[in-house]
Amino acid sequence: MTRKTVRIAMNGVTGRMGYRQHLVRSILALREQGGLDLGDGTVLWPEPILLGRREHALRDIAGRHGLDHVSTDLDAVLADPSVDIYFDAQVTSAREEAIAKAIAAGKHIYTEKPTATGLDGALRLARLAHDKGVKHGVVQDKIFLPGLLKLKRLIDGGFFGRILSVRGEFGYWVFEGDWQPAQRPSWNYRAEDGGGIVVDMFPHWEYVLHELFGRVTSVQALATTHIPQRWDEQGKPYDATADDAAYGVFELEGGAVAQINSSWAVRVHRDELVEFQVDGTEGSAVAGLRNCRVQHRSATPKPVWNPDIPATEVFRDQWQEVPDNTEFDNGFKAQWELFLKHVYADAPYHWDLLAGARGVQLAELGLRSSAEGRRIDVPEISL
Repeated sequence: MTRKTVRIAMNGVTGRMGYRQHLVRSILALREQGGLDLGDGTVLWPEPILLGRREHALRDIAGRHGLDHVSTDLDAVLADPSVDIYFDAQVTSAREEAIAKAIAAGKHIYTEKPTATGLDGALRLARLAHDKGVKHGVVQDKIFLPGLLKLKRLIDGGFFGRILSVRGEFGYWVFEGDWQPAQRPSWNYRAEDGGGIVVDMFPHWEYVLHELFGRVTSVQALATTHIPQRWDEQGKPYDATADDAAYGVFELEGGAVAQINSSWAVRVHRDELVEFQVDGTEGSAVAGLRNCRVQHRSATPKPVWNPDIPATEVFRDQWQEVPDNTEFDNGFKAQWELFLKHVYADAPYHWDLLAGARGVQLAELGLRSSAEGRRIDVPEISL
């Protein structure tokens, strides 16, 4: 067995997602399991280089996990020929320039989304990477979650018949920050800093809908700011200029209709933080992050509407749980493994910068739909 060291510049690991999901639960988890076996006698050993603006924070993380390499100099790291991959989990406003530099330096690209603040920038990155010949991938973690993997199993098996509709609910109450600290950074609620739930979540909904049900062909959205004032990390009040809730209707190729509510101003009354109900001619399913329940046509009850008496049926009990039938790994780690195999074993991989650009496009058109109060067609994009 040959061990090949893979040096990965990881920019933005002091942030919540960059640290927890990408560094700890993906790259360090791969190291803990002894590396990634490519199946040809080669084991990839990821060697992260922690990048960011705050050296003391980077050194603290490195010390906690026994890592040796930190830097605040992006240009110097990209100039290092031993660095193979550049990963970006920075704030969105800083991402496009950094990725463009990494592409110019000939690094393979793996990045969080949205890939840029607008469609033009996202397409620019996809074209730069294509022309440079580097491999590139965009994090699309939701489709690797156990609940959605079970849902895809049902779709691939023909369980639904003709799919009619998809209804999604996502969100939770993010504390305003005055008497309880907010669970999300304050920049999320400032449009001038790239914040907003549309630019954060519509890229997710694009790839979930595209991968499972069909390409989004039109969008009609209402984005709003329910909480107009919040308090930042220093306890100072600020105006929330970005949308904190969005209500979207998406037409899909093939005729199905999706309705997805996204909100940071909703209290959770569902089994999981995100749930999708899929209704088809032959059956229905409700999928969350981990679980999935079904109700087949042959076992669909006959509810009777009578507002004058209490409901006698427990509707949730009329659904059947879909079994795991396998062991599910962390979704972020699973996609990292696929990307690394794509880079070093030429395994197929289609979640690239063009796919990321589709997510930016949907967010951009969603905000335009909300501003103009109308349904907008979503054209196909290409290099």
